[in-house]
Amino acid sequence: MIDLYTWATPNGRKISIFLEEVALPYEVIKIDISNGEQFAAEFLAINPNGKIPAIVDHDGPGGGRLAVFESGAILIYLAEKTGKLLPSEPVARVTAIEWLMFQMGGFGPMLGQAHHFRRFAPERIPYAIERFEKEAARLYAVLDRRLVAAEYLAGDYSIADIACYPWAARCEWQGITLDDFPNVRRWFTAISSRPAVQRGMQVPKL
Repeated sequence: MIDLYTWATPNGRKISIFLEEVALPYEVIKIDISNGEQFAAEFLAINPNGKIPAIVDHDGPGGGRLAVFESGAILIYLAEKTGKLLPSEPVARVTAIEWLMFQMGGFGPMLGQAHHFRRFAPERIPYAIERFEKEAARLYAVLDRRLVAAEYLAGDYSIADIACYPWAARCEWQGITLDDFPNVRRWFTAISSRPAVQRGMQVPKL
């Protein structure tokens, strides 16, 4: 059994989508980041960085209990645990990990900054808004160019797509319209039609 510590954010939904895709049993534990629950001592013992998501696998390596934090690390761990959604062939595997790192290093953090300065900052800062809107558009263009050559980011549907999708689902928050990125829109529509993705995007129920 997997305990999933999560909240209704793109990073949290990466993990619930994966778990739904592979039908791995899991229990949802809500961590209300709006109330600071991520800083409770009990949660910091699982994730010392005090952010969601995190998991505890009660059937970890050797049958022991294993806590894993950082959404990219969790996706790789679960993919290796189940043998699903991460290619074993070396070139395809590297490609999937490249695009996962693209999301972890840029497509998530930069879009998150766009979210903050467009929607949540206590004052409107035009320079910051313009900076992160432009970077969001650049990153979507990178994604769009990749999706000219491939149906999914690593060729076949993988953890790379699962990582990027929940961020693209909030494109309006970033000042982005997918009409400007037709290959991303095609990819987004295909992933949106997957029942497991639809279920995972509803976790946690608030």
